[in-house]
Amino acid sequence: MGEERVKLAESNEEIQSFMKNVLRDLRALKVMLDDGWFETDTIRIGAEQEICLVDDNMKPFPRSMEILEKLGKGNYTTELALFNLEINLDPLEFKDSCLSDMENNLQNEVEYVRKTVQKMGGDILLSGIMPTIRKMDVELSNLTPLPRYKALCEAINNMRGSEYELRIQGMDELLMKFDTPLLEACNTGFQVHLQVTPDEFVSKYNIAQAVTAPVLACAVNSPILFGKRLWSETRVALFHQSVDTRLVGDHLRDSSPRVTFGNEWLKNSILDIYQEDISRYRVMLSANIQEEVEEKIKNGIVPDLMALKVHNSSVYRWNRPCYGISNGKPHLRIENRVFPSGPTVVDEVANAAFWLGLLNGFDEAYDDITKKLDFDDARLNFFAASKMGLDTKFIWANDQKVTARDLISEELLPIARKGLEKANINNADIDTYLGVIGDRVESAQTGSYWMVKSYGKMIKDNNKEQTLSAVTRAMAKNQEKGEPVHKWGLAKIEDLEHWKPSTLLVEEFMTTDLFTVRKDDILEFVANLIDWRRIRYVPVEDDQKHLIGLVTMRNLFREYSKAVNDDQISAHHTVEEIMLRNPITVHPEASIMEAMAMMKEQQIGCLPVVKNSRLVGIITEGNFMNITTRLLKTLAKKND
Repeated sequence: MGEERVKLAESNEEIQSFMKNVLRDLRALKVMLDDGWFETDTIRIGAEQEICLVDDNMKPFPRSMEILEKLGKGNYTTELALFNLEINLDPLEFKDSCLSDMENNLQNEVEYVRKTVQKMGGDILLSGIMPTIRKMDVELSNLTPLPRYKALCEAINNMRGSEYELRIQGMDELLMKFDTPLLEACNTGFQVHLQVTPDEFVSKYNIAQAVTAPVLACAVNSPILFGKRLWSETRVALFHQSVDTRLVGDHLRDSSPRVTFGNEWLKNSILDIYQEDISRYRVMLSANIQEEVEEKIKNGIVPDLMALKVHNSSVYRWNRPCYGISNGKPHLRIENRVFPSGPTVVDEVANAAFWLGLLNGFDEAYDDITKKLDFDDARLNFFAASKMGLDTKFIWANDQKVTARDLISEELLPIARKGLEKANINNADIDTYLGVIGDRVESAQTGSYWMVKSYGKMIKDNNKEQTLSAVTRAMAKNQEKGEPVHKWGLAKIEDLEHWKPSTLLVEEFMTTDLFTVRKDDILEFVANLIDWRRIRYVPVEDDQKHLIGLVTMRNLFREYSKAVNDDQISAHHTVEEIMLRNPITVHPEASIMEAMAMMKEQQIGCLPVVKNSRLVGIITEGNFMNITTRLLKTLAKKND
């Protein structure tokens, strides 16, 4: 999606014309492969770093366009949402000190971006998913205002309609509806590229598929989305669902998702992948193609193959084949899209080193992994690792059942070491980066484990907004220090140094675990509900979850006092007789200050929170007591 000339394919004529260009590019690629045009004497690695932008309260900071202006010329570019941006690292030859060089280059770039953003009142975060992101942040107002991003969103909407439903089950459950594909912008990754010769492409690509699961298991860093603890690498589930263009069918017809691990081992060449993607996935986007590819091939000039690259960019393989040109010569790459952003630059380069070492050394340990590991098991392993991280149990070669920690420590790390040695990587770098992986696996503290444990420790005494903000603030602090995640202590609520509730929203503090009643329920049930759950307010809703009333502990007691010693209450009286009709409500995106003012002015103790006429939460004096307590602690600490 980095090509500025990309646009929506709006008519059949445009689609047909673009498809002709794609097929023409594919023929040209075959000619170049058959005639040996590709670079084989130099192997390079590269990476792309996606970054979250956060404000003072650790919420999304949608100012990427201004930030890019301040950054000036360099390897910086936009992402789908205004609260993300990307750093593209210059490629390095895969030898000697390339890993420590990659770390130094990335550290310098990240630090420059961090200082620039901090001067503008924000900060940066390296996280697969920003823990504090809210539903309102993925509305189209935060779409980066460039034609190619608008075209992508329109293309997805055209294929599947404008309603998106997320269903992800983990420790908690997320079940929400959205009206924009900007959901995908919740994901940020660290993409690693390895240049591969045409002769080795099939072998290396199959190795990449086989090892995807274990390398992801030890790199997970995205466990929380919209305040819910879900998969260890929730990016995988979110990406599959947010960019899925399929409609639910009436019958059992197979239909491939646009985000895919693949369907089988690669057999012949990179052309197989491109042919499958052209066969399975309709054209979403087009581009203004000016290039005379056939003429260039005839004259021995390397073509850009822009149409093929644009179509390839709209099919999201976790291991993506890539075509590029370096110093006038074409090359092939495998792009690893599995790794999340973070937890630190050191962790990311360690993940890259592990993956690169495996791709370079695996064929000496396994002559042909496709004969020892069933493809369906490799795919199953990938999704299992996404869910469970280092707690995964894999089906491995020769139908072994092995834990992620044992597989990585006992088998894969030694293979990766040999692979890096084979590339003549400096021994000190090998020790450093594979040592980070080894220590992380031994301690079992991935980024996801750290986040979930920190959250669980704090949520018992603090509300969700404070807890998520403290986790995010602690992440940003630890990232700036640079120590790898296995050395981090758990986040503490004291990490919230500058807490400003006046800028926060109702949805960040409201109670969403609701106990409601229907208008025909008997009062005895309501009285017991209030007693059992220790609540003072019970919303009344209909079967479509529309708010139609409110029962307060006060009006329930009043009704009981009228009928003391008279059991007509339990026999005949219903909620409808005592409920407050049309209670005053508030929108989830109203500010906390607005909600407090409404409650004070109306002299009420709670506000049901309603969006699109449906009840989504409730905010009470208890919520404000928590806010006040935290604020007083912050002020007391500041005055000490």
